[in-house]
Amino acid sequence: MIDYAELQVTTNFSFLRGASHPAELVLKAMELGHMAIGVADHNSLAGIVRGHLAAKEAGIRYCVGARIDLVDGVSLLAYPTNRAAYGRLSRLITIGRCRMQKGACKIFFQDILEWGGGMIFLVIPPLNIVPIQPESHRYGDKYKRFSVQLAELRSTFPGNCYIVANNLLSGKDVARMAHLAEISKQFDVPMVATNDVRMHSSTRRPLADVLDCIREKCTIDEAGYRLMANAERCLKSPKEMLLLFHTYPEAVARTVEIVERCDFNLDELRYEYPDEVSDEGVTPQKALEFLTWKGAQQCYPRGVPCVVRTQVEHELKLIGELSYASYFLTVYDVVRFAKENDIFCQGRGSAANSAVCYCLGITAVDPARIELLFERFVSAERDEPPDIDVDFEHNRREEVIQYIYRKYGRDRAGITATVVHYRTRRAIRDVGKALGLSEDIVTTLASQTWGRWGNGVENERVAELGFDLFDRRLRLTLLLAKELIGFPRHLSQHVGGFVITQGQLDELVPVTNAVMENRTVIEWDKEDLDTLGILKIDVLGLGMLSCIHRGFKLLRRHYGRSYNLATVPSEDSAVYDMLCKADSLGVFQVESRAQMSFLPRMKPRNFYDLVIQVAIVRPGPIQGNMVHPYLRRRNGEEKATYPSQALRRILEKTLGVPLFQEQAMKIAIVGAGFESSEADSLRRAMATFRKTGMLHNFQKKFIEGMRLNGYDRVFAERCFRQIEGFGEYGFPESHAASFALLVYISAWLKCRYPAVFAAALLNSQPMGFYAPAQIIRDVREHDIEVRSVDVNYSEWDCTLEANGALDSSAGCYALRLGFRQIKGMREEDARWMVAARGNGYRDPLSIWRRAGVGAPILEKLVQADAFVSMGLSRREALWAIKILRRSVSPLPLFAVARVSEFGEESMVSLPHMTLGEEVI
Repeated sequence: MIDYAELQVTTNFSFLRGASHPAELVLKAMELGHMAIGVADHNSLAGIVRGHLAAKEAGIRYCVGARIDLVDGVSLLAYPTNRAAYGRLSRLITIGRCRMQKGACKIFFQDILEWGGGMIFLVIPPLNIVPIQPESHRYGDKYKRFSVQLAELRSTFPGNCYIVANNLLSGKDVARMAHLAEISKQFDVPMVATNDVRMHSSTRRPLADVLDCIREKCTIDEAGYRLMANAERCLKSPKEMLLLFHTYPEAVARTVEIVERCDFNLDELRYEYPDEVSDEGVTPQKALEFLTWKGAQQCYPRGVPCVVRTQVEHELKLIGELSYASYFLTVYDVVRFAKENDIFCQGRGSAANSAVCYCLGITAVDPARIELLFERFVSAERDEPPDIDVDFEHNRREEVIQYIYRKYGRDRAGITATVVHYRTRRAIRDVGKALGLSEDIVTTLASQTWGRWGNGVENERVAELGFDLFDRRLRLTLLLAKELIGFPRHLSQHVGGFVITQGQLDELVPVTNAVMENRTVIEWDKEDLDTLGILKIDVLGLGMLSCIHRGFKLLRRHYGRSYNLATVPSEDSAVYDMLCKADSLGVFQVESRAQMSFLPRMKPRNFYDLVIQVAIVRPGPIQGNMVHPYLRRRNGEEKATYPSQALRRILEKTLGVPLFQEQAMKIAIVGAGFESSEADSLRRAMATFRKTGMLHNFQKKFIEGMRLNGYDRVFAERCFRQIEGFGEYGFPESHAASFALLVYISAWLKCRYPAVFAAALLNSQPMGFYAPAQIIRDVREHDIEVRSVDVNYSEWDCTLEANGALDSSAGCYALRLGFRQIKGMREEDARWMVAARGNGYRDPLSIWRRAGVGAPILEKLVQADAFVSMGLSRREALWAIKILRRSVSPLPLFAVARVSEFGEESMVSLPHMTLGEEVI
């Protein structure tokens, strides 16, 4: 039997170079009988986790490496032999990435000499290399540099240097390999056989050519030698490789030798949590227990309820067994910073709605209000890391992000990446342009896609548009676009997922610069982190938290009442009465038309009803046909039934209808007989359904498993349809509970203090579904007086003004619109106007003189009719300002004299504007 391992493999994570997914390459290598496969993407480790996971499932050995393209020399494949060498490779890539803007890398030969300890290097010779001849040869300089660097690598890393040989059937391979054999002998550097793989199968050659065209920004007709010469750069069997290298069989055998020396495996990576949040000499577990019980006394000043005490003890014990205390302390520290700086925040996620997180102040959802089993989120059996997302005020989130960078340093904290994949529209556009289709045709084809994901444009639809399906380029465009959908396009940054480590972050994963200033991003996304058990903290922005905070400030200022997220009066019947009437414009999560139409049918009367309301108007329950059965059972039109006692325990809270993601998971385990590992794979497939479309692989096992356990096939199919819906937009009960709290608080503000809520909502724009004009119309319908923007009364933000009412109810204030409502108005100019206002402005010229704002800003104020308090109409105010257009802003001493030059002209009597003219 012939042993061989392909060691020069480029995946599609060498963006726009590789034409196959890492998993496709791994599975093909196993099918062909390779004893191992080594993946080496260009200056990157972005795709290694995908390949590692596929190799574990396929049972094939996997070598982690990278192709380093030097700016001052050769390219080489670097394979670490141990964990320390892997850390150096990761740091080497980080150094090169951080020297450049996002997407670029600059690594020098000297960097290799400095950081290359413990690595095996496979040096890739230049394509047209030949030895130096006595006469001057055009490739002589290239060979000279190559030979110098090869000699230095051999002397610096003795025994760890090889030279790569390819036989790509280009017509010159025999002579080339003979030259390489001479070089190998001359420098005593062994030759190793590879096939410079860019695709798992030769059938991907057309797609590889298209990717080259996209990368080079040219069409297929212009590409020329920039394309591959043939389709030989695919995985080949060990027997084929031996035939290609029959003159040098030892080069094939050396691939196995190299694999045996590369002992490093990604499973060796051990993530360590930061421990700065616990005092010296105090273990993280003890620190967490102390803070939790201290917080419990503050949350329950009359004594911790027995049920909550038992739950806290249980959770702390489980956290200690799994060594997650440092993670919870890290999240607590971030939340502590936010609260000390008066930044509203609210935790959610798989572990956020726990009793421990409530006591720590990470979430305001009282565990006594909703029962969430902690083992759903932190389980010793599943060995899944906890996941806590924390939403912060969207306009102040950057303060929290920079605090994390300051506290832990950029060498220990980085934002998670997001892999931007090709979707239907972008795939059609890029492929069509590469194949030379006209812009009109490409635009028309791309316009026929719907949604973010899909399988391309169907032939029937193309024919309806009048296109000729027999046109070869058009057919090829449609075919290759389908192949390209799901390919990674580039790395972007996650909205706020942070990885924080105890040691050097860049020894775990390469770090690169983000486009945004003062941001650094790691090369792995959420799925990769989950695969390796690495924890992240999501630092997210939420506009409604900004709105609620502003609303509470207005309450304290005008009503003398102080609230936070945990102290708002609960279960106010008037709030539920308002929601039952679908009076929810601006209310968090229930302001869409779909939610408004559902509220009168749902008739929420308590907090858990809001939890269901948030989760039920989603693609999962709708696609799974769960909405109407739930409503019928809730209204007493249908009796709640349970297929079994085991499922009753899972579905009883939702009347026998699965509405939450956790319920779908539990049904898979209890109803379909899934093992814990299979359920975890199902969860991953649900989370990545839109990207990979792998969820259908579980359909047969799920349905057949439920049938074998005695469940009706129709019920099983409905459950799986719901799981597919969750793949489009899953909504766990834990997230729904956190959101339901914000639903209630925002509804309470709207119900009890409509003017306050409207002002806070307007001051937090842009957010939500509705434009400011709709918000203003809604508040007027609630009998609240709305006063327009005025230069003598308005501030930058919308404010409240006493309206002369005798009582102290919510209706005793009018809403004064702020300067922020004027399009094109700058906050800085508005602040100057307010600061210089004193006892008020008598005319537009006094604003110009005292606040120093120019005529263009004053004209915007005129268009907004902001001079009413001066008794000026728009036309009169505009006439007064026109004078300033012809004057240069004078020194203060001469301001009055300068303006008086235009005094007579300003006294002109202007005709009165009609109502129609005012509207226009």
